[in-house]
Amino acid sequence: MKKSLLALAVLGAFAGAASAQSSVTIYGVADVGIERFDNDGAAGATWGLTSGNQSGSRIGFRGTEDLGGGLKANFVLENGFNIDTGTLGQGGRLFGRQAWVGLSGGFGAVKFGRQMTPIFVAHDTIDPMGTGLSGAGSGMSAVFNPYGVRMDNTVNYSFSAAGFSAEAAYGFGEVAGATSAGRQIGLGASYANGPLTVVAAYHDAQDPIAASDADARTFFVGGAFDFRVAKLHAAYGDNRGDTAAGATGIRSRDYMLGVSAPVGAGTISASYIRRDERLVADADGDYWAIAYVHSLSKRTNLYTSYSVIKNDDAGNVGGFAAGPGGDVSWFNVGIRHRF
Repeated sequence: MKKSLLALAVLGAFAGAASAQSSVTIYGVADVGIERFDNDGAAGATWGLTSGNQSGSRIGFRGTEDLGGGLKANFVLENGFNIDTGTLGQGGRLFGRQAWVGLSGGFGAVKFGRQMTPIFVAHDTIDPMGTGLSGAGSGMSAVFNPYGVRMDNTVNYSFSAAGFSAEAAYGFGEVAGATSAGRQIGLGASYANGPLTVVAAYHDAQDPIAASDADARTFFVGGAFDFRVAKLHAAYGDNRGDTAAGATGIRSRDYMLGVSAPVGAGTISASYIRRDERLVADADGDYWAIAYVHSLSKRTNLYTSYSVIKNDDAGNVGGFAAGPGGDVSWFNVGIRHRF
């Protein structure tokens, strides 16, 4: 009897140690709001219930296992959904937001699968709206190019030390007989120390059509400084691209100035973004946005925002307008709960 009790105690100790070495966390966001969308040239304003105005609604699974010697195995499976209809987001993918597995240790971290582009991570770090709060306008990424936000078939390496972090990502094009067709390359770096944050990113996307040399490239730099009473944000993006024939196909510049400040139990933020189109005359556009987030608890908040894009006669920044020169605007009020 004593031997049996001792054996059970030993087994219990080993089981406790094993469970302490690995963990899986379930997390998510439920975000829904009422939105009004005005589009010049359309029949009239559209009112509706929309999902993910501030943050994309999602449910995720995050896990880690301690392999010993400082080495860990990690994974993230993150599903995006539309809370207004209950349908899948990201084109119906099961884990359309993220799906990766990898290893981390003293060397940094390497991840394999569907992941965020480094340039979108840089946007999200600097945008006073957090690349959200503006409904379909999606904050800074409505004008600045995030290259689809996510990359498929990606190998990502990252490391961080003393406030500095960097990452490099390579997305395989997986086109038969053409190594470069469809491939993407992303680079990102950031430095955060006290009130100062600085980010830089580069992205190069090759056309997925074999034998086509068309590609698009963007260099992005941004920064933010927290004065406590208010935080200032600024960013610049330079976009270039070539057609399959080798001619210049993309040439534009993007600028952003923003501010965010605590107000009582919430935060107010505002931004101005300009698209400077270099190839087509009179095709520039201006984006204005203002938002307020009111915290009810650490996990639940209310929000409201208004944003508008004013296009020049030949412009259609973000492709939201019904036609060139049309203006678009969004107004929303909603609730977000994180779990």
